[in-house]
Amino acid sequence: MATEIDQRLDLQSVRIVRAIAETGSITAAARALGYSQPAISQHLQRTEVRLGMALVTRVGRSVRLTEAGTVLARHALTITSAFDAAEGDLADLAGLRTGNVRLAAFPTASSTIVPRLLAALAAGHPGITVTYIEAQPPEAVQLLRDGGIDLAITFSYPGDRADPHGDSASGLTMQPLFTEEMVVVIPSRHPLTSHDVIDVAMLAGERWIAGCPRCRGHLLAVCEVAGFAPTITFETDNASAVMNMVASGLGVAMLPRLALATATLPVGAVIRPHSPRSVRSIQAIANDGARRVPSLAATGAVLQALDGTDWGLVAARG
Repeated sequence: MATEIDQRLDLQSVRIVRAIAETGSITAAARALGYSQPAISQHLQRTEVRLGMALVTRVGRSVRLTEAGTVLARHALTITSAFDAAEGDLADLAGLRTGNVRLAAFPTASSTIVPRLLAALAAGHPGITVTYIEAQPPEAVQLLRDGGIDLAITFSYPGDRADPHGDSASGLTMQPLFTEEMVVVIPSRHPLTSHDVIDVAMLAGERWIAGCPRCRGHLLAVCEVAGFAPTITFETDNASAVMNMVASGLGVAMLPRLALATATLPVGAVIRPHSPRSVRSIQAIANDGARRVPSLAATGAVLQALDGTDWGLVAARG
């Protein structure tokens, strides 16, 4: 019986059902796949005839997957990923000439790492087309697992006990790229500006401005080591906003070097290294087998070769 169904099922039908599951309608699926709505409907009808079972059912003006359609959609990502990997191996034999990469990265990478990556790819691999969306690490990893993107540039705090990145990226391929130092930002009139390195414990009585949830978690971890729980008054993942709040005397903050790369330090704020020293790591994450897809392998190689020293990044070893 399994052999009969295999003969009646084609890859395009799998892609169509997956697109309907993701978009919620035949019209939107057709738009996503680049076909007309009638063409998608006709292909779906022929597939249902071959299988002898319905894949969608109409509910008013919308459609809903049947039980059979839901089963097929559940297996669609595995099927299409395996096919893409096989197609990639064949393309590798012929030589890399074209390819598509769907990329996601966190906000501060949008104005630093990503533009440099895209410029290097355009120069070295003009046949690769990259689409890009901005997403914090948890969302980027979920998009990767759901098949919405091919590659995610993320950050983590490997020294923190509560850093969730290792668990969230479990089962995926991780490529270390950089490490960067964390610094504290304090008002220029603060008495600790005379220190070359600021002991975090000396900021125990300050109001703090925290960043994204993972950055906030790192701040809590560093302060715990220093022996206190910080009083967090404001939270924003906008580095410019953080620095201007500090310059206005609203509190102190902790930021990664990359966040300072394209933001102008306002008058009234200064940055200092801190002790105990802490770092953030930056990595590329992809599904297992991504290196067999030439466009993804080429993108990973270009990422690995990027120079980030002007932003205060240190290339990862290995």
